[in-house]
Amino acid sequence: MRLTVSTPLAVVIDTEDVAHLRAEDATGAFGILPHHANFLTVLTVSVMTWRDGEGTEHHVAVRGGMLGVRDGTTIAVATREAVPGDDLHPLESEVLVRFRQQENEERAAHADAERLYLAAIRQILDLLRPQRHPIPRPPDSAASLESLDR
Repeated sequence: MRLTVSTPLAVVIDTEDVAHLRAEDATGAFGILPHHANFLTVLTVSVMTWRDGEGTEHHVAVRGGMLGVRDGTTIAVATREAVPGDDLHPLESEVLVRFRQQENEERAAHADAERLYLAAIRQILDLLRPQRHPIPRPPDSAASLESLDR
């Protein structure tokens, strides 16, 4: 099978010799073998592992992304960031920790931005809300009829 892992800036992995791939989505780890059905999933921050035709394992840490299998022969991964490496331990201990920290920081920044946005909307609504002034009473009907006669 062919495996392509790309980020917005580069193609990080492009190999045609993939016998098996292991990845993770929100439901857990899964494997892909040749002739797999068409498939699309959202990856979590994780390390993908694949074995080539000679049985050698390779790894790439991904910062989430989309994984698609097409025609049982092509696996394409689009991710924000990917770090390849043949040693699994540094990828898991250093790179995944950094990716998860960045993900948490982005969530916190998004929550802060959402709070600011909602506060601004509330402020605008308060400014647009009509002020509560007493409504002037209509003139007395008898007095208004006398003024018309004059």
